[in-house]
Amino acid sequence: MSVNRRVEYPKIPLDSVIEINEIVSLFYFEYAKDFVFQGESHDFWEFLYVDKGQVEVMADTEGYQLQQGEMIFHKPNEFHSVWANGKIAPNLIVVSFVCNSPAMKFFENKILKAGEEEKNILANLIRERTHCFNKRLNEFITVKDKRPDELFGAQQLIKIYLELLLITLIRNNTAIKKQERISSLTRRRAEDDLVNRMICFMKQNIEKNLTVDDFCREFSLSRTRIKSLFKDRMQTGIIQYFRRMKIERAKELIREENYNFSEIAERLGFSSVHYFSHVFKKITDMTPSEYAVSVKSKAELPKE
Repeated sequence: MSVNRRVEYPKIPLDSVIEINEIVSLFYFEYAKDFVFQGESHDFWEFLYVDKGQVEVMADTEGYQLQQGEMIFHKPNEFHSVWANGKIAPNLIVVSFVCNSPAMKFFENKILKAGEEEKNILANLIRERTHCFNKRLNEFITVKDKRPDELFGAQQLIKIYLELLLITLIRNNTAIKKQERISSLTRRRAEDDLVNRMICFMKQNIEKNLTVDDFCREFSLSRTRIKSLFKDRMQTGIIQYFRRMKIERAKELIREENYNFSEIAERLGFSSVHYFSHVFKKITDMTPSEYAVSVKSKAELPKE
């Protein structure tokens, strides 16, 4: 007589060293030779792969040149921008995603070279994007853009291919030292661009009392880096420059004669009209009242 025996087999849990459950963007761009992306920072990862041509990239305040087949990762909250060299129209893959796995630290401050294995994975990733989303490869995607006729498993394959790409890059460890790709011209252009963005930020917030910490939060840089960079480029402190900008705006408002001094002080974020007068005199060597009746104020009126 046979006896049926139930055999208990051990179940082995599998570790996930890199896990991605959310993507933000997945693009394939064909840019013009004079393309410029002014830059941004955000709280998720992003990588840029050069499929054709070459580009210059800024990561925080460092500038780099990337050749065909190379990629750079931007960690969360790292400011980054990119521009073409004006000679070759580049093709770029840009993928941004959320990943909190500790293994992602490998990708910080690295330029990587993609081999055939990584290129094949990138091709599969782009292919599944077309199977999943009803948008062109150079357009933003949202949850609403998922195809009603989505190919079975397309979303999961995007996750799998992206995780596979990251694991393969770590295994192959094809990192290029960033120091070998630093371009002094690129760095200079990147730093000038960053300072210009700081000045635009001031203009947009002329009525506020900005502090150095506000610039640090906006541009994801340290206090020391913000202050030294601005001083190096503009030969003055960042807050001193902002105060001068406020006073130039105050002079315009005085010449327009639509507001009294108290209203101007309030509009420009000064704590009191007395402090406004103090700063105005310190910068122009005149009080607001003296400036209002001066020949200088009349000479500075805009021409019709």
